[in-house]
Amino acid sequence: METTILIVEDEEKIARFLELELKHEGYQVLKAVSGREGLSIAESGQADLVVLDVMLPELNGFEVLRRLRKTSDVPVIMLTARDEVMDKVAGLDGGADDYMTKPFAIEELLARIRLIFKKRAGTVSKEENIFAFGALEMNLARHEVRYGSDVVELTPREFDLLKVLLENKNIVVSRDTLTEKVCGYDYLGETNVIDVYVRYLRSKLDDVYNVKIIQTVRGVGYCIRE
Repeated sequence: METTILIVEDEEKIARFLELELKHEGYQVLKAVSGREGLSIAESGQADLVVLDVMLPELNGFEVLRRLRKTSDVPVIMLTARDEVMDKVAGLDGGADDYMTKPFAIEELLARIRLIFKKRAGTVSKEENIFAFGALEMNLARHEVRYGSDVVELTPREFDLLKVLLENKNIVVSRDTLTEKVCGYDYLGETNVIDVYVRYLRSKLDDVYNVKIIQTVRGVGYCIRE
């Protein structure tokens, strides 16, 4: 049985782009151009996941989510053009599973969709508690990072940053997304905090073992590529 994703988005070009990419990944796609139409389809149970824009005619995304959560726990990823902390907090507190700010890389959205389905299906196994890249290995159960036989001592934020990059291997993760995942959605500190932690990680891995693990994608963010 094919997995169905509902796109609730009133910008036609964005909706069409998402539809084509999701279909290419093997998903069935439903579309709605208003909050009221999206809520009706979502409440009908036809969709396995909802990609929900915030700025919608008739009902905004927050109101759609609020009403939907009264009857359904279908996974919801919210999209917004505004990179406002309070918007993100409102969406997550309202029951959204994830939150992305436009513009975003489609590969990152697809990765987040896959992760939500994995979690919902309960298919995150013990083996998936271990991430590896060459001689680098991260064991989530032990909260331990090794390079070869060496234990690499990392701070909690360094560990979390490396974990996000390993989870999204071969995908460029934006600085904003890394900041949210590592520092929290309500982080209001230095805007270059991720660049600082990348330098710390490189000093403990790249410089010590003469390797290049974390790659910089100028103007976008960072990634770990095979």
